[in-house]
Amino acid sequence: MRDVTDLIPTTVDVVLPCLDEAAALPWVLERIPTGWRALVVDNGSTDGSAALAESLGATVVREPRRGFGAACHAGLLAATADVVCFCDCDASLDPGLLPALVRRVTDTEADLVLGRRRPARRGAWPLHARAGNLALSRMLRARTGLRLRDLGPMRAARRTALLGLGLTDRRSGYPLQMVVRAADAGWQIVEQDVPYLPRTGKSKVTGTWRGTWQAVGDMRAVLAEGAVARGAVAEGAVR
Repeated sequence: MRDVTDLIPTTVDVVLPCLDEAAALPWVLERIPTGWRALVVDNGSTDGSAALAESLGATVVREPRRGFGAACHAGLLAATADVVCFCDCDASLDPGLLPALVRRVTDTEADLVLGRRRPARRGAWPLHARAGNLALSRMLRARTGLRLRDLGPMRAARRTALLGLGLTDRRSGYPLQMVVRAADAGWQIVEQDVPYLPRTGKSKVTGTWRGTWQAVGDMRAVLAEGAVARGAVAEGAVR
C-alpha cells in the first residue's frame, strides 16, 4: 500500500465493524493505507475474527451489544485521529480508496464524504439491496433535500464533528442518522464513486429481501424521529 501520510496532513482512524468476517479480514487489513490505524470493532464474532485482526496488526475494540450502529459508534468513541473513516469489513469495498475521500475533507471541500457504490461486476449489489437503497434515497431527499444516490457504508468526516452530532441509533439506522443530522447541522455532504465488489461471506443485514426491509424499517424510524423533533421545535417557536 502506498504511504499517504505525506499527502494528507492529519491522522486517520478507519472503523471496521466486524461480525464473523475472518475470511475477509486479511484482504481488508492489507489495504489500509500505511500510517493509518485500523479499528476492528468485534460485534460478537464466533469465527476468531478478533484474534485474527489483532495478529494482523489491527486495534480491536469489543462491542458486545449487537447492531451495526452499536459497532460503528463504539469505533467512533475509540478513535483518536483527526479524521475518522468507516468501511465495511466484508471485502466489498477497498479501504485503499479512502485517501480520496479523506482528501476532500482535509481540503475543506466537504464535511462528510460518502462512497457511492458502483457495482464492479454482476451480482455485486443484489436487486433487493439496491431497491432498499433507492427507497431510502427518496425518503432522505423528501426529508432533507439532499439528492444523494447512495447511503453506502464507506465515508469520512472529522471525528470531533461526528461526535457533536449526538448519534443515538445503534441498529441499521446509524448511517442514515449520521447523514440526516449532518444535513440538519448544515454540513456540506458529497459523494465519491467507489467500485463495489461481491462481499465475502453472507450479509448480516441486507442479505435477503426480509433483511433489507427490516433495515429500511430501522432507517424509516430515524426519519420519523427527525420529523417529530422538527415539529416540536416549530411548536415551541409558535408558543
